[in-house]
Amino acid sequence: MQVGATMELLRPLLADITADGLSLVGEVTAEELGLTEEDAVLPGPLAVSLDLTNIEGLVAVTGVLEGTIVRECVRCLKEYEDPLAFSVRAAFIQEPKSAPRHPKRIDPRKGRAEVVEAESEEESDDQYHYQGNQLELAPMLREHVILSAPMQPLCSDDCVGLCAQCGKDLNEGPCQCAEEPTIPTFRVVQSMKHKTGGSSAS
Repeated sequence: MQVGATMELLRPLLADITADGLSLVGEVTAEELGLTEEDAVLPGPLAVSLDLTNIEGLVAVTGVLEGTIVRECVRCLKEYEDPLAFSVRAAFIQEPKSAPRHPKRIDPRKGRAEVVEAESEEESDDQYHYQGNQLELAPMLREHVILSAPMQPLCSDDCVGLCAQCGKDLNEGPCQCAEEPTIPTFRVVQSMKHKTGGSSAS
């Protein structure tokens, strides 16, 4: 079974998710995912393809999210468009009626042991709760987009960045202050060696 509309894509009904699976394919915007400009800048919608299966109330979600995201290079500080493509993997369990706000492991009862093992590696990061008869996928997808950001975003691997003195973008060519520092430093070292050598001889 396949659903393409945005509303059903982000809020599928539990009744539509069976053990045989439900496929969700479509596009979502930053606004629909609740992404602000501080979270991520998207020049266009993201393509989402998800497969959901429901086994005794445990909904497993796998799929792919693709698109383009605007990042700022840590070296030259320019914005660049970065291709975005990563796998989505999450598990939704029903919110307990009166549960304290703390991480809760999937109950291994009722033949769920193998599912727990499959999710154990990323369980603490990728487990979500649902209430009522619908899943809310937008917060989960938003979190995946934010966590996809690299620690050191680079516009290219060979980006040389900005000059530490004048601030010129060295990707556009060398600046005038690039060749000066090494010569006086070398002369100072040589001059001190001559002075110490002369004093020890006398």
